[in-house]
Amino acid sequence: MGGAERYAFELARFMANQAPTRLLSFGECGRWERKGCLSVRVIGRPWYVAGQRTNPLAAALFSEILKATVVHCHQRHVLASSLAALFCRLTRRRVFTTDLGGGGWDLSGYIDTDRWYDGHLHISDFSRHVYQHDHLNSARVIRGGVDTEKFSPADVKRQARVVYSGRLLPHKGVDTLIKAIPADVELEVIGHVSEPRYLADLQRLADSKRVTFHHDYDDAKLVQAYRTAACVVLPSVYKTMYGDEIAVPELLGQTLLEAMACGTPAIATNVASLSEIVVEGETGFMVTPNDPEALRERILWLLGHPAEAASMGAAGRRRVLEHFTWPLVVQRCLDAYNAGQPEKDNSVNASC
Repeated sequence: MGGAERYAFELARFMANQAPTRLLSFGECGRWERKGCLSVRVIGRPWYVAGQRTNPLAAALFSEILKATVVHCHQRHVLASSLAALFCRLTRRRVFTTDLGGGGWDLSGYIDTDRWYDGHLHISDFSRHVYQHDHLNSARVIRGGVDTEKFSPADVKRQARVVYSGRLLPHKGVDTLIKAIPADVELEVIGHVSEPRYLADLQRLADSKRVTFHHDYDDAKLVQAYRTAACVVLPSVYKTMYGDEIAVPELLGQTLLEAMACGTPAIATNVASLSEIVVEGETGFMVTPNDPEALRERILWLLGHPAEAASMGAAGRRRVLEHFTWPLVVQRCLDAYNAGQPEKDNSVNASC
């Protein structure tokens, strides 16, 4: 799963420990599942609005809403969320939204739908700012979370290896990382291929370097990669190698949080939300985007200072535990769901 899918699933899974929760999604084949306390329904054969695979809609969505007390839409700029918000208003249900990036054809492209929702729950201060919600009373920052039992340190030797984890998209800046990596340092590039052209260009840049590409890692392999790496790097950019300008390259930086939870120091570019995660000189380093020389310098520093790097990794783990666990995110959501409501039982039915 990508960061957005993992965010919605993990929040629903941990929410189910506090309140009856159903995660609703779409797919080619309909099915029901149980994941611990969480009920999962996949609505099969949806209609894809304007042919967009990331913009599904089905009538069964509305029957599910009728069973919920609170509806939390994990993507604002799709038609399903806008119609869900309207339906919740008509049926007097509370409805919230969290933008996880992307989108498709939607009513919000033509009219302002912000006030259709009881609350906008942002995953970063940057998200709240970029969507111009700084002064919107219904907007809160709930941040992101990590399963800190799964993503945790281990008593294993770290290797002179750098890890990138995330989708292989031009705005992720993996090309800058490959240019930066010293010839004698191993780089693991972990992530699904979203643009074959970009992968081909990355492979060309990696020629004669110790770069390996992995497109099918499960969580166990990903955790092991984090635990044994010298550092993790998220080199996202505002301007891609193809000259395209990207205004919102990152709304959170989920893979940084996962690696930090494993005690791994992090290097990130100073774009979008990433400075909210990595504390310069404490949990890792921030570098300017599109700057291979600056990135190489920080990688070599961490490799040459293992004791200091270990201290940074430990500080990163502490930062995650203090600010970025799923129980903390769940409580922030519950506080938002119940805000302005009469005093009563604090439990909530949530349909995510």
